[in-house]
Amino acid sequence: MLRRRLAGLGLGLAGVLALAACSAPATGADSSGDGGESVALESVNLIAPADPGGGWDQTARTMSQVLTDEDLVGSAPVENIGGAGGTVGLAALANEQDPATLMITGLVMVGAVETNASASRIEDTTPIARLTEEALVLVVPAESPYKTTDDLVDAILEEGAAIAVTGGSAGGADHILAGMLLVEAGVDAADVPTTLNYIPNSGGGEAVTMLLGNTVQAGISGVGEFVEQIEAGELRALAVSSPERVDLLADTPTLVEEGYDVELTNWRGVLAPGGISDEEKSALTELVTEMHASGGWTRALAEKGWSDAFLTGGDFDEFLTSDIAEVTSTLQTIGLVSR
Repeated sequence: MLRRRLAGLGLGLAGVLALAACSAPATGADSSGDGGESVALESVNLIAPADPGGGWDQTARTMSQVLTDEDLVGSAPVENIGGAGGTVGLAALANEQDPATLMITGLVMVGAVETNASASRIEDTTPIARLTEEALVLVVPAESPYKTTDDLVDAILEEGAAIAVTGGSAGGADHILAGMLLVEAGVDAADVPTTLNYIPNSGGGEAVTMLLGNTVQAGISGVGEFVEQIEAGELRALAVSSPERVDLLADTPTLVEEGYDVELTNWRGVLAPGGISDEEKSALTELVTEMHASGGWTRALAEKGWSDAFLTGGDFDEFLTSDIAEVTSTLQTIGLVSR
C-alpha cells in the first residue's frame, strides 16, 4: 500500500493446469454461487515478472511452497519473466491462454506501466488479491563513509550524479522513494531526474551484487531483500520507509525519525489473465484465500518481514484504481514522468 507524509511538499501521494467442471467444490475451488458450475484447480502457474532474487520472485516462490505444502494444489511452478519493471511479464500475461495463471504484481509495476508507457496495463487483467506490504530500507555498503541518511542525501546534493543509488525498476517503489527524499531535501521536482543517478535492476540479486561490489554508493529495496546482508554486516541500514520501525531491523530508524517527512510502503498481490470467466476468477480467489488462511503463509509472513495486507474482490479493485491514480500523480510530481 502506498502511504506518504509529505505535508510540506504538497505531494498527495498449469505443466498443464486442470480446470475441471465438477458437481461440488474441491480443494481450492469455489462455487459460482448462482447454481452454475464450479471449477476445481489441480495446479496453478505462477509468474514472477522479474529476475530471481527480488521481492516478486520471493513472493512467487513462497506462494508455490505454501500452496503445495498445504496440499491446496498438486503443483505450482514458477516462471521468471523479467524486464521493464514487470511490464514484460504483464505483456506475457496479456497473451496467456491458461486461465489458472497468477502473476505477482505490486507498486513497482504500477509505476513501471507509466514510466515505460506500457501498452499492456494492469486494468486489462483480472485482479485477484493484494497479499502483503513491506517497508523499504535505504542501505550503503558496510565500509561506506555515509553513516546516516543526512550524510547520503548531503552527498547527493553536493555531488549529484557521482553518487549512484541502485534499486528495482525505473519508476518503481525504490525509485519513487529516492525521488521523494530529494524533493523533501529541497530539490526542485524538475531537477530530480538530473540530480539523482538511479541505477535500476530487474531483480534484487543484481542490486545486492552492485552494493557488495562497491560499484554503487547506496541502495533501496524491500527489507526482505537486504536483511540477510544487513545482518551479516555486509550492508549498513540507514533508515526504513515505514511509519514505524520494523521488527527485522529494530535498531534502524524510520525516515521520519531521521528528519524526512516521507513514508512509503510497497504492496504486492496477484493478477490473473484478463477475460477469464467468473467461475475461473472465483476459483483462483478461493485458492489464494485458503493460502492466506494457512499456517504456512502466516509463518512465511513472519520469516520474510512482510505485513499482511489481504484484499480481494471489490475492495482490491477499488484499491488498485486508487493506487494507479496516486502513483501516476506522484511520478509526475517528482519529475519521473511528464504531466
